[in-house]
Amino acid sequence: MDMDITAKTFDGQGGRDEFQRKSIAEKVIKLLKSDIDISPMVIDGSWGTGKTEFCHKLINLMKQDNTHNIIYIDAFKADHVDEPLMTVLAEIIKILPDGPRRKAFINRVLPAVRYTLKTVAKAGVSHLLRQDFADIANDFDEVIQKAADDSIDKTAELILKDHVEAEKSLKTLQTALTAIASQDPIIIFIDELDRCRPNFAVDMLEIIKHTFDVPDVSFVLITNTQQLKASINHCYGQAVDAQRYLDKFIKFRFELSPHSQRHMANPILAASAYFQQLIREKGFLHSDLLSDSFLIKFLIKVIRHQGLSLREIETLVLHIEVVQVLSNSHRFIPNQYIGYSLLRLVGVMLVCFRPDILREIRKGVVDADLLGNFLGVTKLPYLEDDGREIPEVCEFIMASLTTDFNENKDNYAISDDQQKKWNSYMKHVNFMEEIPYRDRAVAEILETANIMAFE
Repeated sequence: MDMDITAKTFDGQGGRDEFQRKSIAEKVIKLLKSDIDISPMVIDGSWGTGKTEFCHKLINLMKQDNTHNIIYIDAFKADHVDEPLMTVLAEIIKILPDGPRRKAFINRVLPAVRYTLKTVAKAGVSHLLRQDFADIANDFDEVIQKAADDSIDKTAELILKDHVEAEKSLKTLQTALTAIASQDPIIIFIDELDRCRPNFAVDMLEIIKHTFDVPDVSFVLITNTQQLKASINHCYGQAVDAQRYLDKFIKFRFELSPHSQRHMANPILAASAYFQQLIREKGFLHSDLLSDSFLIKFLIKVIRHQGLSLREIETLVLHIEVVQVLSNSHRFIPNQYIGYSLLRLVGVMLVCFRPDILREIRKGVVDADLLGNFLGVTKLPYLEDDGREIPEVCEFIMASLTTDFNENKDNYAISDDQQKKWNSYMKHVNFMEEIPYRDRAVAEILETANIMAFE
């Protein structure tokens, strides 16, 4: 049974730091505890990079010092409430112990919140009224239009009168928050903001900026800023510079590294390490196969080229396991030319990530450019007689498919003389006995893909 993600740690019982991210968390904590004003901070990362797990490990590491009140909010789960202000305040109230202090905070804040929400709602109604009437003004006669204008003007007048009271309410709310945080600083982690509806995500940003900009209350947003910028453009139009808009709200941002070892000379992709870790844990591939240098090089090349996330690695491993179960472990076996296992792995990857290419192959269209683009190979190298330079693993795979290509194959064509050299290379490095005869290589891809289609 999988461990509760909120309980995960970098070390200790049940903990692990497979991506070497504890040092990153320690630096984040050091900044959050410093006198530098870095709130809101963004921990940025694309879909499936392990942001949420990192966040919970960071929180659990920080809790060891017990110097801050720490709040975690899954914004996506709160999205249905449709009121970010209430979402955040409800979590702050939860950390206050039962008693006079909690009751005093609620009594002081609640009227201010009610007034603030009422004013915001009224402003929204006014905006919608103006928008609706502007759109259909030509369909009304002068009497109806005059009545509409009067209604809008009265609403606007009420909003103007409420403005001063709204400012007082905001100050009351901020004063109450300051009093709470001055005794115990508060750090609020907001996760999954990029998965929320655009309006909710943008409202949350603006609430953080305008309402919670008080001493000793800090925010850390765990999100994908590219998606956040898309939400901004959705709300305010494509003409708005989403990056400049976001810069008004965010003070410090860093991107979660895709590497598990980050030294400059030899960085190791976290996704590649994760693949090997999952395979070893599940135990459905022989260790000899997993340790094959060609397989490792292939994974690193395709993962980097395709930018596969940790979540996509989980998807890939699941599908390989399905193939092994349904084939009685006969598709990926040791003590066989590794080239055939790699072709089968290409079949699994196409099912997971490029079903469009697979559909073309099933129709009999084996497009060299499509497969080359997927594997990161633009053309096959010309092999010299001295044999000093061994081709890369994905070039070997493309060469093994050369007799099967029937579209855009010019950059991957091999002369008779070159085919002899490729055959010699393949046998020498134990990749394959030679370039397979027509339809053999593509059959390895198709047969593996068809297993997952229950064919």
